[in-house]
Amino acid sequence: MNSATSVRTASYDTRVPWGDVLLSAIAAVSWALIGMAGTAALGLHLLGADATGSLGPMTAAVVALGAGGSVTPTGDVSAFGLTGAQANTAVTITPLGVSLVGALLLSYFFLRSLRAAGVVIAPAELLARAGSVIALFVAMLGGLAWAGHDVITIDGSKLGLDKLTGGGGSGGGVNIPGIGDIGDIGGLLPGKISDLVKAKAAVGFTVDTAPTLLGGLGWSAGILLIALLASRRTPLPRGWEAVHRVVRPAASALVAVLLVAVAAGLAAAA
Repeated sequence: MNSATSVRTASYDTRVPWGDVLLSAIAAVSWALIGMAGTAALGLHLLGADATGSLGPMTAAVVALGAGGSVTPTGDVSAFGLTGAQANTAVTITPLGVSLVGALLLSYFFLRSLRAAGVVIAPAELLARAGSVIALFVAMLGGLAWAGHDVITIDGSKLGLDKLTGGGGSGGGVNIPGIGDIGDIGGLLPGKISDLVKAKAAVGFTVDTAPTLLGGLGWSAGILLIALLASRRTPLPRGWEAVHRVVRPAASALVAVLLVAVAAGLAAAA
């Protein structure tokens, strides 16, 4: 009788183990950011972006975008079809691969820390674990916002387009390697390519601190909520039995379908 009472009391213990909470938050955020940074750096390297700028600041900017942040480009890119107003428009493209890697790692380590809490978790402990992960993740995004700024110099003469215009001249026809001279086609295409070859633009980018922190706050909170609702083996506080019976099966099936679709896309791309 005494052992059963002690087990029941331990299961419903409302004390928050702050040491374990902080260590679990550090592990979850660290692994998530390491995975996101590795994915972003690999993608930038495969695209050859590290040949035009520093890989570190570009990786920080891509990770910030993947976590719901915002990056603003600046500079003279009029040679590439953008005006000054368009060059100062915030970039809203989110690298989904970086986001997915971060979401999976953050969810895995967060759910793993909850399963160590027992069969039932106290609401205070659940709030402490989720809040510490979110707070630490937002703080790390602040560091990325500080590091995510650089200037990329794009030299048109290194793009290899001078071969199409016979050395970048404005006159004569278009000389395509393997085909030969196809003659003058009105001077439009040779002139445009010649301008592009001679172009040398410096494009800067800066991670917007306030939008990035707010976006990271919403992104991390949403990821933890989805993970908690989709995991059928993670303990919940007392009184949440309806969530476990009704919400979790549907959420788990939806997440599984989305992950299978992503895996199928990656297999097709490979």
